[in-house]
Amino acid sequence: MRDWWKQWLTTDFGWTQSLLFYAIDLGLVLALIYMVLVIIGERRTLWMVRGFILLMLASAISARLGLPLLSFVLEKLVVGSAVAMAVTFQSEFRRFLEQLGRGEFQQLLQPGRRIVPKPDSVIDEIVDAVRELSQNRIGALLILETDSPIDERDLKVPGVKLNAEVSKEILLTIFHPKTALHDGACLIRGSRVVAAAVILPLYERPAPRQLGTRHRAALGITEKVENCVCVVVSEETGSISLAERGILNKPLTSSKLKELLEARFSPAVEREAVAPSIRGLVNQIGNRVRILMTRFFALFGLNLPASPRNKK
Repeated sequence: MRDWWKQWLTTDFGWTQSLLFYAIDLGLVLALIYMVLVIIGERRTLWMVRGFILLMLASAISARLGLPLLSFVLEKLVVGSAVAMAVTFQSEFRRFLEQLGRGEFQQLLQPGRRIVPKPDSVIDEIVDAVRELSQNRIGALLILETDSPIDERDLKVPGVKLNAEVSKEILLTIFHPKTALHDGACLIRGSRVVAAAVILPLYERPAPRQLGTRHRAALGITEKVENCVCVVVSEETGSISLAERGILNKPLTSSKLKELLEARFSPAVEREAVAPSIRGLVNQIGNRVRILMTRFFALFGLNLPASPRNKK
């Protein structure tokens, strides 16, 4: 058996080297696909990614088989699909490029970020405060983080640190026109008011003229940062709006706002990870490889040595 392995390595080294390069190439492609799945982060968009991967595989196979016309058509489809995905998931790809530029490679391999559930009491306090602000036509802008904290570099001005418990009274005090903190946004993380008088980047795309500065700021931050939603109260009309991922949902009643926030922050609707963790992925691959090796050795009447984990 040992002589057979030695002869195979010496006579077929060129083929072995070619196989090694193919394995490295495939491994790098799988790593890139894994990072894309981590970027997308939601199962509802996984089918689009799978379709794109199938197009790439079909293009590579057609090129390998020497089918020039089919290869040309599939190549154009792959390019067009890549552009469409870049437009559809622009916020996710923007975050990917920013993390890549900052050297945050560890965060690129962290799947399954989940929405931080908020207690019903926190949502009730927020909705009660927004209802009273709307009735009194007092402008307000609240940023609610959904999972990981917002990077202060994504804010124009991080504002004044408060670290106070969320309550109707403190929110009404912050946005009272005669206080020093009313001009700007209020940042809420979990059940704490992290900061007030936060200045946000404005929406850069063309927007309807009736949208004021608060609405444009809500659209701007939610388009740039995906892990937050913004509640806006118009000073002119008292209307309530909810912004998420650069989309403004308005006008809303206080009961509808409560319904949306409960649905958004409920533990029952946490996003399901589309990519397993690195450790889980390695374990899955290891188990599959071990099964294949067991079957391979069984063909020669040999037994695969037991792993140290199984030895007692």
